[in-house]
Amino acid sequence: MGLFWPGKVRPIATDTDPKRAGTGNALVETGTFLAILIGTMVAGVIANQADAKELAAVAVVLFAVLGYLSARQIPVADAGNPSLKICFAPVRQMKTTLGIAHKDKVVLQAIMGISWFWFLGASYLTQFPNYAKIYLGGNEASVSFLLTLFSIGIATGSLLCDKLSGHRIEPGIVPIGALGLTIFGARLLFSTPEIAPTSSTFIAFLSNPALWWVFADLFFIGVFGGIFIVPLYALMQARSEDGERSQVIAANNIYNALFMVVSAVLAIVLLGVLEMSIPMFFFVLAMVNLVVALYVGKQVPVFAIRFMIWMLSHTFYRVQHKNLHNIPEKGGALIVCNHVSYVDALLLAGACPRPIRFVMDEDYFNLPLLNYFFRASRAIPIKLTSGSIRHALTSVKAQLEAGEVVCIFPEGQLTYDGEMAPFKRGIDLIIRQTPVPVVPMALQGLWGSYFSREGGRALLKLPRRFWSKIVVSAGTQIPPGEATSERLFNEVKQLRGEVC
Repeated sequence: MGLFWPGKVRPIATDTDPKRAGTGNALVETGTFLAILIGTMVAGVIANQADAKELAAVAVVLFAVLGYLSARQIPVADAGNPSLKICFAPVRQMKTTLGIAHKDKVVLQAIMGISWFWFLGASYLTQFPNYAKIYLGGNEASVSFLLTLFSIGIATGSLLCDKLSGHRIEPGIVPIGALGLTIFGARLLFSTPEIAPTSSTFIAFLSNPALWWVFADLFFIGVFGGIFIVPLYALMQARSEDGERSQVIAANNIYNALFMVVSAVLAIVLLGVLEMSIPMFFFVLAMVNLVVALYVGKQVPVFAIRFMIWMLSHTFYRVQHKNLHNIPEKGGALIVCNHVSYVDALLLAGACPRPIRFVMDEDYFNLPLLNYFFRASRAIPIKLTSGSIRHALTSVKAQLEAGEVVCIFPEGQLTYDGEMAPFKRGIDLIIRQTPVPVVPMALQGLWGSYFSREGGRALLKLPRRFWSKIVVSAGTQIPPGEATSERLFNEVKQLRGEVC
C-alpha cells in the first residue's frame, strides 16, 4: 500500500526553510492586512478634517520616510543569483520572468491561486461602499467597519493557518480555505436583508440583528481567505529555485495585477451592463471560486492529496512525530517501515518533510478511482511476478539515483495480529543495487483502528474511536554497506517497542 506526492517534486528545503516559510508568510499576511486596515482608518480620519489636503500631503511624506527607515532595518541577504543582469527591455524582461514561473507546474498553479485570491479580494473591497450604503443602510463609518471585519478576518485566518499546518508548508489546507470562501461568499446573498434597514447612527448599524449574519459572513470570508492564501505563498517560494525566486515573485505580482484588472472589468459587465445586484455578484463569485478550486485540485493533485492527509491526521488520529530529522534533507534515501493499516502511507507522507515515492501492491495501484491518485503520486506498483519485480526494482533504483526518497514496507502485507512479519529479501536487492542511506521508521497506535485488520476486515467495521494518538518515529540512518533485511527488521521492531 502506498501514496502520495505529485510528479517531479523537488524537496522543499533550500535556503527557504519549510519550518519557517509557513510561519513567516502567515505573519507577513497578518501584518499586510492590518497595515491596510490601519492606513484606511487613518485616511478616513484625515479626510474628515477641515485641513484634509494639508494633512494628507504631510501624511504621504511621513509614511514614505517611515517606510524607507523601516526598509533600512531589513537584514542584508546574499543575492540568489549574483550573475543576473537587469536591462531596460520591459516586454522581453516580462516574457522571461513569466517563462521562469511557467517552468514548474505547481509553482504556476500556486501563482494562479494567489492571483485568484486577489481577484476575489479586489471584487469584494471595491463593492463594499455601495453594498454598505444600498443594501445595509450604512454610511462611511459602516464601510470602514466592513473593511475592518474583512481585514481582521484575513489576519486571523493567516495566524490560524500557521496553527493548522503545524508551522510547516501544508498545501492540504488550501481546499479548506477555498471551501470556506465559497460557503460564506454564497451566504451573503441570503443573509443580506431584502429591504435595507435604516440606521440613524453607527451604533444602530452595529446593533441591528438583521445585519449580524452579514458581519459574520464577511469575517469568515476573510478567515478562510487567510487560510487559502498563506500556504500558496509559502509553496510558491519554497518550490522556486534559489536563483529564480525573486523572478517568480515578480511574475506573481504581474499576474496579481492582471487578475485585479480583470476583476474590475467583470464587475463593470455584471453590475453595469447586466444590472446584477451586488449580493448576486458575490454569489456568482462564490460559485466561480468553487469551479476554480475543483480545477486546480484536478490539475495539481498535491492539493487534493495533502488535503486527504490533513483530514486524516486531524480527525481519526492525533499524530505525533519523533526524530524525523533523521531523514536526510537532500539526496536519495530509502525508508523501511512496519505495515499496520491501509493508511500507513498517508501518515508517513504527512509526516515526512520531503515527498515520498511508495512501493505498493499492483492490485491496489489499479483500483478504480484511486488509480488517479496513485499515478499522480508516482507510486511504484509491484506484483509477485518476475517481470513486475524487475520493473519495480528498476524504478526504485532510478528514483533513488535521482535523489528521491523511496519507502517500502518489507513485510509485504498488512499485519494480521498486530505483530511484525519477517522482512522479505527484496529489500536486500534494493540496498545492493543502489547504495543510499536507509532510515528505519515505525508506526505505533494504528493496530485496532478502523483501517487495520484487528477485530475484522479493515474498512468493513464500525470505527471504535476517533482522535486516537499515533506515533510516527524515525530511527538513526544506517549506511548502505551495513544495512541488511535482518538488521532493519530488528531496528524497526526495537523502534516500534520504544514508541509504545
